[in-house]
Amino acid sequence: MPLAQLITPQQLAERLDAPGLVILDCRFALEDVDYGQRSYAQGHIAGAHFADLERDLSGPVVKGRTGRHPLPDPHRLVERLREWGLDDDSQVVLYDDGPGAYAARAWWLLAWLGKRSAVFILDGGLKAWHAAHLPLSLDPPPRREGTFSGEPDMKLLVDAEHLAKRLGDPALTLIDARGLPRFRGEVEPIDPVAGHIPGAQCAAFTDNLGADGRFLPAVQLKQRFAEKLGDRSPEQLVAYCGSGVTACHNLFALALAGYPLGRLYAGSWSEWINEPQHPVATGD
Repeated sequence: MPLAQLITPQQLAERLDAPGLVILDCRFALEDVDYGQRSYAQGHIAGAHFADLERDLSGPVVKGRTGRHPLPDPHRLVERLREWGLDDDSQVVLYDDGPGAYAARAWWLLAWLGKRSAVFILDGGLKAWHAAHLPLSLDPPPRREGTFSGEPDMKLLVDAEHLAKRLGDPALTLIDARGLPRFRGEVEPIDPVAGHIPGAQCAAFTDNLGADGRFLPAVQLKQRFAEKLGDRSPEQLVAYCGSGVTACHNLFALALAGYPLGRLYAGSWSEWINEPQHPVATGD
């Protein structure tokens, strides 16, 4: 079964009563951290549990040491997933408002914990659900304790020390999911230092999507990332972004295109700049 899978609103609507289905509402807004919980309370896909980026899908921030969204403690996350009813063989559907960045973070965390089959992202997110004129629910999801037995696969991660040693390695493909102005260091609305990790290529996660907000066809995604990889092995690819969230969108898109799962520098730019000795580049 493919590692990265999409589901349409119509397909999900037909499966809502399927046994073993777990739906996670991953809506979030960086500028309004309570937006997701508030929006969920105002209406969500029937049966969905709310998965908060900062409370559930990230760990505590340590100022001056971590990035803005460090990985959660894996054992605590496994417990949370069980609270949402997840079993090892569950079908899982993840959604956010539409671009898929927060849903992709949840997808990557599940893959990190070993759940790599029957996990879908709702293509187009809640925007596409609304466009299909499908209803929302105010009812709380059913409570059921799951039996998920996940364990973290640390081979999917690269830390800052390892990455710093690899800078300049001709085999390394390093892609940055932030938009081009932030990559170039022309603007920086969130972090105290502008620019990018030397040697990185800009691969804005929004370019994985078409004008309709849905993922591009696999053949187009393959072409997009083939240009980034050149003649280098996809197994040597490392993805990062501002805080380890939108990088997961690129990793999902790569998997959709048929590439193996690349590695994530989870601390990303907001962690990288905590160390003054780390080099910083600007421009292209």
